[in-house]
Amino acid sequence: MRSDSGIASVADLKGKIVGTNAAGSAVDIAAKAMLRKAKLEDRRDFTVIEASFPAMKAMLAEKKVDMIPSVVPFSEDPALRSSSRVLFTQKDALGASSLGLWVVRKSFIEKNRAALVDFLEDTLVETRWYLDPAHHEEAVRIAATFTKAPPSLFDGWLFTKKDYYRDPNLMPNLDALQSNVDLMRSLGFISGPLDVKRYIDLSMVQEAAKRLP
Repeated sequence: MRSDSGIASVADLKGKIVGTNAAGSAVDIAAKAMLRKAKLEDRRDFTVIEASFPAMKAMLAEKKVDMIPSVVPFSEDPALRSSSRVLFTQKDALGASSLGLWVVRKSFIEKNRAALVDFLEDTLVETRWYLDPAHHEEAVRIAATFTKAPPSLFDGWLFTKKDYYRDPNLMPNLDALQSNVDLMRSLGFISGPLDVKRYIDLSMVQEAAKRLP
């Protein structure tokens, strides 16, 4: 939110306009969960406007919204950081979260299991390489080349503790995922209970990991 907004607490967002990238996204769930903790409900106590992350800074500066979500690299923008402040984080709202994961149909696994294990082996090697601080400079160069953006945009956070957490063994936090799914149900994003462990198959990534030193 803008540094000069006068908003000092989540409760102060009553009657305000909140930006989001998409209904049901990770940041949207976190924002609505945090607002609910302050007894504020979507459509009753605040208005939500959807916009892309690149547009968020301008919308905040032009006072079209009172609060925006921000993720890297956009949250590292010096202009945004100098004109705004953080009201709360996703961790404040959700605690541990695990909202980004790969899913595939059982029938596809049955037909392509060997290829999927090979894919996960490659992904393990790649993930561990990028997470190694010794490769930070090269990782930044690769990201800058791929996105055609300056290396300075990535150097201060990419694959560091400022970035999203990536498990070096590609293992999901199932307790966090279950908590997140339960919250999604309470917010109305899904209609019924879901036991995530019933649908999780870790055997392929475990098999892939055994191939590596």
